[in-house]
Amino acid sequence: MPELELTPRRIVAELDRDIVGQADAKRAVAIALRNRWRRRRLPDDLRAQVTPKNILLIGPTGVGKTEIARRLATMVGAPFVKTEATKYTEVGYYGRDVESLIRDLVEAAVLLVRETERKRVQEQAEARVEDRLLDLLLPPAPPSPSHSPWESASPPLPGATEDAAERRARSREKLRAQLAGGELEDREVEISIPGRVAAPVSILGAGNLEQMEMDLQGMFEKIMPKPSQPRRTTVAEARPILLQQEVDALLDPEKVNHAAVELAQESGIVFIDEIDKVAGDDGGGGSRGPDVSRQGVQRDLLPIVEGTTVNTKYGPVNTDHVLFFAAGAFHRSKPSDLMPELQGRFPIRVEMHDLTRDDFARILREPRASLLRQYEALLATEGLQVEFADDAVEAMADLAFQVNRSTQNIGARRLHTILERVLDEISFDASEKPGERVVVDADLVRRRLEDVAKDEDLSRYIL
Repeated sequence: MPELELTPRRIVAELDRDIVGQADAKRAVAIALRNRWRRRRLPDDLRAQVTPKNILLIGPTGVGKTEIARRLATMVGAPFVKTEATKYTEVGYYGRDVESLIRDLVEAAVLLVRETERKRVQEQAEARVEDRLLDLLLPPAPPSPSHSPWESASPPLPGATEDAAERRARSREKLRAQLAGGELEDREVEISIPGRVAAPVSILGAGNLEQMEMDLQGMFEKIMPKPSQPRRTTVAEARPILLQQEVDALLDPEKVNHAAVELAQESGIVFIDEIDKVAGDDGGGGSRGPDVSRQGVQRDLLPIVEGTTVNTKYGPVNTDHVLFFAAGAFHRSKPSDLMPELQGRFPIRVEMHDLTRDDFARILREPRASLLRQYEALLATEGLQVEFADDAVEAMADLAFQVNRSTQNIGARRLHTILERVLDEISFDASEKPGERVVVDADLVRRRLEDVAKDEDLSRYIL
């Protein structure tokens, strides 16, 4: 969808097609995304001063925090990275360097740019693949043997060379027609596949050594030749391999890398989950528990969110205009437990609401790739037609809501567990019932789940 058409109202409407409820969060992210479009239309001197309004999403698991950010990035074709703040706990012991999330963002941007460029050169690459396949199917004629200066070589007969060239051209065009018609897909050809050279050095450790190992890997790949291996394969199997080779040959790596860095800087979206797990003080007494570096993680995250330059193998990346989402349940802590400097970098705070019983029913029915549509499509591959009655949907929504209230609240993820138990026998026997039709109604749901739902202790482990 063109970015010009992505008004806040249109963004919310698009999110509504896949995510149920959470209107406040959708409005906040829609405004943040539109502000990016507005910023790019400002004068240069003012544009540099406008920074993203990062968003802190507060709410329990399974209510759509990650999905909103992911759908937003997909909608605009922006590079997206999701990470957990706890991943960086105790950096230097077993955690990762915080800057690695920006390197992951650039990698995502490279994939997006390469895919865009691939579509641009696709037609040209396919034509070159066809020519290469024709060369493999009809190798060029061997050159005529050279003669010594003292040997008398009789000149070729007039027209003989022309006749051979014409015959070869006709044969090539005949093969081209057969290739286009799919008649040569099983013919074997020999192609060369370049191998990969692994760096002969591996640095053990994490954190700030990650970039060093990555640089060494890139250096060895540049200075060491890539061996190629011949392989005999069919035309059908060779085509995608040759297409990838031709696409790589047509793309300019420097241009792709530069565009990826620009895309990451101007349109990148980073989602930091479980931010509440690193909130709060470390105790002040030199605690040595699993939360030993909560404040340290916040201090490491702060410059990334504030705006800094991170060195990557594609070039330096400035994070001044990367849009950050942070999310957490904040059951045992609150946003004010974060460092004041980090709090200030997330000026927009949105509270996500718990899912109601009606929300569960809508989640089962309304999204484009709703759970019911997914299961219907999966079982349809076996030839089994499954239909969900309205009372079955209501029964499953009731049960999901009740179990979430009486046990741990895991939001919409509870529906996955319930559906798996309801459809367990149907899925197991589906391959033996092609052409049949099964209706899932409330009675079936109750038979499959009633005993478990009644036993609260058992439901804690099963549902």
